[in-house]
Amino acid sequence: MVREPSLELVSYLKVANYSHPVVRYVIYGEKGSGKTLTLCHVVQYCARRAWLILHVPDAYLWVKHCSELLPSTYNPARLDQPLQASTWLKNLRITNEPYLAQLKTQQRYVWTKRESTDEGRPLGELVDQGIARVKSASDVVGALFKELKAQCRPDTYRLLVAVDGVNALWGPTTMKREDKSEVLPSELTLIHNLRKLLANDWAGGAVVATLTQTGALGSTGLSPHPHQLLRKEGFDHLDPFIPVQVENYTQKEFESCYQYYIDRKWLQHDKEPSGGKSAIQLFRAQPPPNPPAAPGFPGGRIDSGKTLHQVEQNNCREH
Repeated sequence: MVREPSLELVSYLKVANYSHPVVRYVIYGEKGSGKTLTLCHVVQYCARRAWLILHVPDAYLWVKHCSELLPSTYNPARLDQPLQASTWLKNLRITNEPYLAQLKTQQRYVWTKRESTDEGRPLGELVDQGIARVKSASDVVGALFKELKAQCRPDTYRLLVAVDGVNALWGPTTMKREDKSEVLPSELTLIHNLRKLLANDWAGGAVVATLTQTGALGSTGLSPHPHQLLRKEGFDHLDPFIPVQVENYTQKEFESCYQYYIDRKWLQHDKEPSGGKSAIQLFRAQPPPNPPAAPGFPGGRIDSGKTLHQVEQNNCREH
Protein backbone atom coordinates (compact mmCIF):
# COMPACT_ATOMS: atom_id res chain seq x y z
CA MET A 1 0.00 0.00 0.00
CA VAL A 2 1.54 3.27 -1.16
CA ARG A 3 -0.01 6.27 0.58
CA GLU A 4 -0.42 9.87 -0.53
CA PRO A 5 2.69 11.30 1.23
CA SER A 6 4.89 8.79 -0.62
CA LEU A 7 3.33 9.75 -3.94
CA GLU A 8 3.80 13.43 -3.10
CA LEU A 9 7.50 12.93 -2.41
CA VAL A 10 8.03 10.86 -5.54
CA SER A 11 6.33 13.56 -7.62
CA TYR A 12 8.78 16.12 -6.20
CA LEU A 13 11.76 13.91 -7.05
CA LYS A 14 10.52 13.43 -10.61
CA VAL A 15 10.42 17.16 -11.41
CA ALA A 16 13.38 18.39 -9.31
CA ASN A 17 16.21 20.25 -11.04
CA TYR A 18 19.31 18.35 -9.96
CA SER A 19 21.69 21.04 -11.21
CA HIS A 20 20.45 23.26 -8.36
CA PRO A 21 21.46 22.91 -4.68
CA VAL A 22 20.01 19.81 -3.08
CA VAL A 23 16.42 20.08 -1.81
CA ARG A 24 15.66 18.89 1.73
CA TYR A 25 12.29 17.17 2.39
CA VAL A 26 11.15 16.75 6.02
CA ILE A 27 8.46 14.15 6.79
CA TYR A 28 6.47 14.79 9.97
CA GLY A 29 3.29 13.60 11.66
CA GLU A 30 1.83 12.03 14.78
CA LYS A 31 3.33 8.91 16.38
CA GLY A 32 2.60 5.76 14.39
CA SER A 33 1.20 7.59 11.37
CA GLY A 34 3.60 5.91 8.92
CA LYS A 35 6.54 8.33 8.55
CA THR A 36 9.18 5.59 8.43
CA LEU A 37 7.22 3.61 5.83
CA THR A 38 6.92 6.78 3.74
CA LEU A 39 10.69 7.15 3.90
CA CYS A 40 11.11 3.49 2.94
CA HIS A 41 8.93 4.00 -0.14
CA VAL A 42 11.18 6.86 -1.23
CA VAL A 43 14.29 4.73 -0.64
CA GLN A 44 12.77 1.94 -2.75
CA TYR A 45 11.85 4.37 -5.53
CA CYS A 46 15.41 5.70 -5.70
CA ALA A 47 16.98 2.24 -5.41
CA ARG A 48 15.00 0.99 -8.40
CA ARG A 49 16.42 3.89 -10.38
CA ALA A 50 20.02 3.11 -9.41
CA TRP A 51 20.57 6.02 -7.03
CA LEU A 52 23.42 5.80 -4.55
CA ILE A 53 21.70 5.66 -1.17
CA LEU A 54 23.06 6.78 2.20
CA HIS A 55 20.43 5.50 4.64
CA VAL A 56 20.50 6.08 8.40
CA PRO A 57 17.67 3.81 9.66
CA ASP A 58 17.59 5.32 13.16
CA ALA A 59 19.64 8.40 13.99
CA TYR A 60 18.83 7.97 17.68
CA LEU A 61 21.09 4.91 17.80
CA TRP A 62 23.94 7.39 17.34
CA VAL A 63 23.08 9.52 20.39
CA LYS A 64 22.17 6.97 23.05
CA HIS A 65 23.27 3.64 24.52
CA CYS A 66 26.78 3.93 23.07
CA SER A 67 29.09 1.43 24.76
CA GLU A 68 32.37 2.74 23.28
CA LEU A 69 33.37 6.40 23.06
CA LEU A 70 36.91 7.27 22.00
CA PRO A 71 38.66 10.63 21.58
CA SER A 72 38.93 11.48 17.90
CA THR A 73 42.44 11.17 16.46
CA TYR A 74 41.52 13.81 13.85
CA ASN A 75 39.98 16.41 16.18
CA PRO A 76 40.56 16.08 19.96
CA ALA A 77 37.42 18.16 20.61
CA ARG A 78 35.21 15.40 19.19
CA LEU A 79 34.39 11.82 20.19
CA ASP A 80 34.30 8.77 17.91
CA GLN A 81 31.71 5.95 18.01
CA PRO A 82 33.64 3.17 16.26
CA LEU A 83 31.07 0.39 16.73
CA GLN A 84 28.17 2.41 15.33
CA ALA A 85 30.28 3.68 12.44
CA SER A 86 31.56 0.22 11.52
CA THR A 87 28.06 -1.28 11.56
CA TRP A 88 26.75 1.51 9.32
CA LEU A 89 29.64 1.02 6.86
CA LYS A 90 28.90 -2.71 6.59
CA ASN A 91 25.29 -1.98 5.62
CA LEU A 92 26.42 0.71 3.17
CA ARG A 93 28.73 -1.75 1.41
CA ILE A 94 25.87 -4.23 0.95
CA THR A 95 23.51 -1.69 -0.63
CA ASN A 96 25.95 0.30 -2.77
CA GLU A 97 28.57 -2.23 -3.92
CA PRO A 98 28.60 -1.19 -7.64
CA TYR A 99 29.23 2.49 -6.88
CA LEU A 100 31.92 1.73 -4.31
CA ALA A 101 33.84 -0.14 -7.02
CA GLN A 102 33.42 2.58 -9.67
CA LEU A 103 34.06 5.81 -7.74
CA LYS A 104 37.64 6.74 -6.80
CA THR A 105 39.12 8.76 -3.97
CA GLN A 106 40.14 12.32 -4.87
CA GLN A 107 42.80 12.64 -2.20
CA ARG A 108 45.07 10.57 0.04
CA TYR A 109 43.89 9.63 3.55
CA VAL A 110 46.31 8.71 6.33
CA TRP A 111 44.83 6.60 9.13
CA THR A 112 47.92 5.54 11.09
CA LYS A 113 51.69 5.67 10.57
CA ARG A 114 51.42 2.42 8.62
CA GLU A 115 47.98 2.60 7.03
CA SER A 116 46.64 4.97 4.38
CA THR A 117 44.31 5.07 1.37
CA ASP A 118 45.92 6.60 -1.72
CA GLU A 119 44.33 8.99 -4.16
CA GLY A 120 42.60 7.23 -7.07
CA ARG A 121 41.65 4.11 -5.12
CA PRO A 122 38.04 2.72 -5.20
CA LEU A 123 35.79 4.06 -2.46
CA GLY A 124 35.23 0.42 -1.52
CA GLU A 125 38.76 0.36 -0.10
CA LEU A 126 37.85 3.35 2.06
CA VAL A 127 34.82 1.48 3.41
CA ASP A 128 36.86 -1.69 3.96
CA GLN A 129 39.34 0.33 6.02
CA GLY A 130 36.59 1.39 8.42
CA ILE A 131 35.23 -2.13 8.69
CA ALA A 132 38.56 -3.90 9.21
CA ARG A 133 40.05 -1.20 11.46
CA VAL A 134 37.09 -0.25 13.62
CA LYS A 135 38.98 2.46 15.47
CA SER A 136 39.15 4.56 12.29
CA ALA A 137 35.52 3.89 11.23
CA SER A 138 34.13 7.29 12.34
CA ASP A 139 36.75 9.18 10.33
CA VAL A 140 36.14 6.88 7.35
CA VAL A 141 32.44 7.83 7.41
CA GLY A 142 33.41 11.51 7.32
CA ALA A 143 35.83 10.96 4.43
CA LEU A 144 33.20 8.99 2.54
CA PHE A 145 30.60 11.75 2.95
CA LYS A 146 33.14 14.30 1.72
CA GLU A 147 34.02 12.23 -1.36
CA LEU A 148 30.41 11.54 -2.33
CA LYS A 149 29.36 15.19 -1.97
CA ALA A 150 32.30 16.34 -4.09
CA GLN A 151 31.71 13.79 -6.85
CA CYS A 152 27.90 13.98 -7.00
CA ARG A 153 27.00 16.14 -10.00
CA PRO A 154 24.02 16.20 -12.38
CA ASP A 155 26.06 14.34 -15.04
CA THR A 156 27.42 11.61 -12.73
CA TYR A 157 24.95 9.89 -10.39
CA ARG A 158 22.03 10.63 -8.10
CA LEU A 159 22.58 10.59 -4.34
CA LEU A 160 19.80 10.08 -1.80
CA VAL A 161 20.48 10.92 1.85
CA ALA A 162 17.69 9.29 3.90
CA VAL A 163 17.64 9.83 7.68
CA ASP A 164 14.99 8.43 10.01
CA GLY A 165 14.70 10.52 13.19
CA VAL A 166 16.75 13.50 12.02
CA ASN A 167 15.75 15.50 15.12
CA ALA A 168 18.25 13.34 17.03
CA LEU A 169 21.01 15.51 15.54
CA TRP A 170 19.91 18.53 17.60
CA GLY A 171 18.57 16.99 20.79
CA PRO A 172 20.10 15.67 24.01
CA THR A 173 22.15 12.49 24.28
CA THR A 174 22.39 9.81 26.98
CA MET A 175 26.20 9.79 26.89
CA LYS A 176 28.31 11.15 29.73
CA ARG A 177 31.95 12.01 30.18
CA GLU A 178 34.00 10.75 33.10
CA ASP A 179 33.04 13.89 35.04
CA LYS A 180 29.33 13.03 34.44
CA SER A 181 28.76 16.02 32.13
CA GLU A 182 26.57 15.42 29.08
CA VAL A 183 28.11 14.84 25.67
CA LEU A 184 26.53 17.18 23.12
CA PRO A 185 25.54 15.88 19.65
CA SER A 186 27.91 18.37 18.01
CA GLU A 187 30.81 16.71 19.85
CA LEU A 188 30.17 13.33 18.19
CA THR A 189 32.13 12.75 14.98
CA LEU A 190 29.27 10.85 13.30
CA ILE A 191 26.70 13.55 14.09
CA HIS A 192 29.10 16.33 13.03
CA ASN A 193 29.67 14.70 9.64
CA LEU A 194 26.00 13.86 9.11
CA ARG A 195 25.03 17.48 9.80
CA LYS A 196 27.52 18.59 7.12
CA LEU A 197 26.01 16.08 4.68
CA LEU A 198 22.54 17.58 5.24
CA ALA A 199 23.68 21.05 4.18
CA ASN A 200 22.51 22.19 0.74
CA ASP A 201 26.01 23.02 -0.53
CA TRP A 202 26.01 20.22 -3.11
CA ALA A 203 23.88 19.22 -6.10
CA GLY A 204 22.76 16.08 -7.90
CA GLY A 205 20.58 14.43 -5.26
CA ALA A 206 18.03 14.82 -2.49
CA VAL A 207 17.79 14.77 1.30
CA VAL A 208 14.71 13.08 2.78
CA ALA A 209 14.36 12.90 6.55
CA THR A 210 11.72 12.08 9.12
CA LEU A 211 10.96 13.62 12.50
CA THR A 212 10.06 11.20 15.25
CA GLN A 213 8.86 11.23 18.85
CA THR A 214 9.17 7.45 19.26
CA GLY A 215 12.25 6.85 21.39
CA ALA A 216 13.19 10.51 20.97
CA LEU A 217 15.06 12.09 23.85
CA GLY A 218 13.60 15.30 25.25
CA SER A 219 10.47 15.22 23.07
CA THR A 220 7.91 14.82 25.86
CA GLY A 221 5.25 17.50 25.59
CA LEU A 222 6.42 18.70 22.17
CA SER A 223 4.16 18.83 19.13
CA PRO A 224 5.14 16.73 16.08
CA HIS A 225 5.76 19.85 13.98
CA PRO A 226 9.26 20.63 12.65
CA HIS A 227 9.77 23.91 14.52
CA GLN A 228 9.43 22.09 17.86
CA LEU A 229 11.13 18.73 17.25
CA LEU A 230 14.07 20.23 15.33
CA ARG A 231 14.54 23.02 17.86
CA LYS A 232 15.85 26.36 16.61
CA GLU A 233 19.33 25.13 15.69
CA GLY A 234 18.08 22.18 13.67
CA PHE A 235 15.32 24.20 11.99
CA ASP A 236 17.81 26.88 10.93
CA HIS A 237 20.23 24.23 9.66
CA LEU A 238 17.64 22.57 7.40
CA ASP A 239 15.82 25.74 6.34
CA PRO A 240 14.70 26.01 3.58
CA PHE A 241 13.04 22.61 3.35
CA ILE A 242 9.79 21.17 2.00
CA PRO A 243 7.57 19.76 4.79
CA VAL A 244 5.55 16.64 4.00
CA GLN A 245 2.84 15.77 6.53
CA VAL A 246 1.79 12.16 7.11
CA GLU A 247 -1.76 11.94 8.45
CA ASN A 248 -3.08 9.10 10.59
CA TYR A 249 -4.47 6.12 8.68
CA THR A 250 -7.97 6.36 7.29
CA GLN A 251 -10.39 3.50 7.96
CA LYS A 252 -9.78 2.15 4.45
CA GLU A 253 -6.00 2.27 4.90
CA PHE A 254 -6.28 0.60 8.28
CA GLU A 255 -8.36 -2.24 6.82
CA SER A 256 -5.91 -2.73 3.96
CA CYS A 257 -2.92 -2.90 6.28
CA TYR A 258 -4.73 -5.06 8.84
CA GLN A 259 -5.71 -7.63 6.18
CA TYR A 260 -2.14 -7.66 4.88
CA TYR A 261 -0.81 -8.50 8.35
CA ILE A 262 -3.40 -11.27 8.67
CA ASP A 263 -2.43 -12.66 5.26
CA ARG A 264 1.27 -12.66 6.21
CA LYS A 265 0.38 -14.24 9.58
CA TRP A 266 1.89 -11.37 11.55
CA LEU A 267 -1.51 -11.19 13.26
CA GLN A 268 -3.46 -14.35 14.08
CA HIS A 269 -6.78 -15.40 15.63
CA ASP A 270 -8.55 -12.38 14.12
CA LYS A 271 -11.94 -14.14 14.39
CA GLU A 272 -11.89 -14.44 18.18
CA PRO A 273 -14.91 -12.83 19.90
CA SER A 274 -12.65 -10.71 22.10
CA GLY A 275 -12.79 -7.72 19.76
CA GLY A 276 -9.04 -7.74 19.14
CA LYS A 277 -9.34 -5.73 15.95
CA SER A 278 -11.39 -3.03 17.65
CA ALA A 279 -8.89 -2.92 20.50
CA ILE A 280 -6.06 -2.36 18.02
CA GLN A 281 -7.96 0.48 16.38
CA LEU A 282 -8.70 2.09 19.72
CA PHE A 283 -5.19 1.65 21.05
CA ARG A 284 -3.49 2.85 17.89
CA ALA A 285 -6.02 5.60 17.11
CA GLN A 286 -6.15 4.41 13.47
CA PRO A 287 -2.44 3.85 12.61
CA PRO A 288 -1.78 0.21 11.69
CA PRO A 289 -0.46 -2.44 14.06
CA ASN A 290 3.29 -2.78 13.89
CA PRO A 291 4.65 -6.24 13.01
CA PRO A 292 7.52 -7.64 15.05
CA ALA A 293 10.97 -6.46 13.99
CA ALA A 294 12.76 -8.89 11.68
CA PRO A 295 15.83 -10.49 13.29
CA GLY A 296 19.09 -9.26 11.85
CA PHE A 297 17.56 -6.28 10.04
CA PRO A 298 20.33 -3.96 8.80
CA GLY A 299 20.76 -1.02 11.10
CA GLY A 300 19.68 -3.00 14.16
CA ARG A 301 21.17 -2.55 17.58
CA ILE A 302 24.79 -3.35 18.25
CA ASP A 303 25.75 -5.98 20.78
CA SER A 304 27.04 -3.69 23.50
CA GLY A 305 28.86 -6.61 25.10
CA LYS A 306 31.41 -6.82 22.28
CA THR A 307 34.74 -5.03 22.50
CA LEU A 308 36.39 -3.17 19.65
CA HIS A 309 38.87 -6.03 19.25
CA GLN A 310 36.08 -8.61 18.96
CA VAL A 311 34.22 -6.52 16.38
CA GLU A 312 37.37 -6.09 14.30
CA GLN A 313 38.03 -9.83 14.37
CA ASN A 314 34.43 -10.60 13.29
CA ASN A 315 34.56 -8.00 10.52
CA CYS A 316 37.82 -9.37 9.17
CA ARG A 317 36.42 -12.91 9.08
CA GLU A 318 33.25 -11.75 7.28
CA HIS A 319 35.25 -9.67 4.82
